Amino acid sequence: MDITDIELTPLRDVVKNPSGWDSLDNYAGMIPEPEWLCVLTRNRDSDELTESNWRCALEQLGGESDNVTIDRFGHWGCGWWEALSVKAGSPQHRIAQEIQSSLSDYPVLDEEDFCNLEQEEADRVWRDCYNDRERIEYIREHRDWFTFHSFADLLGNARGKYFAGYASELLH
Repeated sequence: MDITDIELTPLRDVVKNPSGWDSLDNYAGMIPEPEWLCVLTRNRDSDELTESNWRCALEQLGGESDNVTIDRFGHWGCGWWEALSVKAGSPQHRIAQEIQSSLSDYPVLDEEDFCNLEQEEADRVWRDCYNDRERIEYIREHRDWFTFHSFADLLGNARGKYFAGYASELLH
């Protein structure tokens, strides 16, 4: 498929029904101009993959500019959502098409960024959502998911300093 065959959804169409349960009748904001095309969306409850792709796409597009915008919306269900959009016909439009093409083949824009973000979240969950006893139980129950290089490493994990297991298993 030629990259120019990839069509981005106009932001005004996304605004009409961002969740699948909305309608334009419930929207009280300004309707975006038709030249703005939606690249990605995220919301308050977005997972690490969505957040990583958002960060990487925004970086590839060169950040916010006259041709790249982040529109923010309140929402009855998720609290808020955002749309990363590009202006049709701009140089960033082609980059956005390349991003969409890449995501249609594989759902991760940058493996390293995604793994780092997932590890950061696993470290936070391990530290903030488990107490020492729960951590030890988890380690015993899922021993094969952990890699300890020393006894000090085991203690650091048990005390919640960091998570040395499979981040995706802890988070999902």
